Amino acid sequence: MKLVFAGTPQAAVPSLSALAQSHHDLAAVITRADAPFGRKRVLTPSPLARAAVENGLHVIKANRLDEAATVEIAALRPDLGVIVAYGGLVREPLLSVPRLGWINLHFSLLPRWRGAAPVQRALMAGDEQTGAAVFQLVPELDAGAVFAQLTRAIVEDDTAGSLLRALSDSGARLLLQVIDALEAGGVQATPQSGPVTLAPKLTLADARIDWSEPAVSVRNRVRGVTPEPGAFTVLGDARLKLQGVALTQGSEPQPAGLIREIDKKVLIGTGTEPLELVTVQPAGKTQMKAIDWWRGVNWTEVVAS
Repeated sequence: MKLVFAGTPQAAVPSLSALAQSHHDLAAVITRADAPFGRKRVLTPSPLARAAVENGLHVIKANRLDEAATVEIAALRPDLGVIVAYGGLVREPLLSVPRLGWINLHFSLLPRWRGAAPVQRALMAGDEQTGAAVFQLVPELDAGAVFAQLTRAIVEDDTAGSLLRALSDSGARLLLQVIDALEAGGVQATPQSGPVTLAPKLTLADARIDWSEPAVSVRNRVRGVTPEPGAFTVLGDARLKLQGVALTQGSEPQPAGLIREIDKKVLIGTGTEPLELVTVQPAGKTQMKAIDWWRGVNWTEVVAS
């Protein structure tokens, strides 16, 4: 089949690679325009744009799938549109341009966690499993009937970054299976059923830790916002990024936000038992072991907010 593929971040690259290596005709890749990156704010192509160029594919850069983009895509006469984390909506008349419409690879077990940050929200909520779903794109957000899905247990050391990498790899294989089945005409989609939850895009406010929350909730939040936007707390007027925290057992309770060293571990109080700070990144420095940071600042105790 002749395909057009829309995506932007690294999570979309495994799907692009799978399709580029398949027998299908990948007529164009749609991705968002180059964006400022790094301290010097250098205009940088998206990860998907770089992968498309490496594969010798035609790239359409558009932040909105507007009339101009619709005309360009329609001229290709695609059989199917495929979207993975593009970062923009596909509306009519573009939705109906491909003969078979558009399908979307989404990193959750729909209808749980519809929206921009399904992996992050699943971790923050303490879900025990997640997955990926390939569904028919419809005007309503992530609401189309599902062709296929896979499940994956969420394990203790998962972060949003590691979990998304795993799902983008397994999801790419699932996506190709669905496309092959659509070509053969042997697949039907099943309407979504069950409670709907939403996964809005993360903001910096999501990354600031509230130490009055239970220890498990704090740990889940840290995992959910790692690596981006990155969990942090405030000491005085400086931010301290939290790269890793661990639950403790048998530790004496201490006031929420109070940091002290006990038995060669840096512990911080929460709404329940203390958490251990494992890896941190002070402002203007690289990440380091929390115990090395703590002994470097030479405090007896301090309160984070």
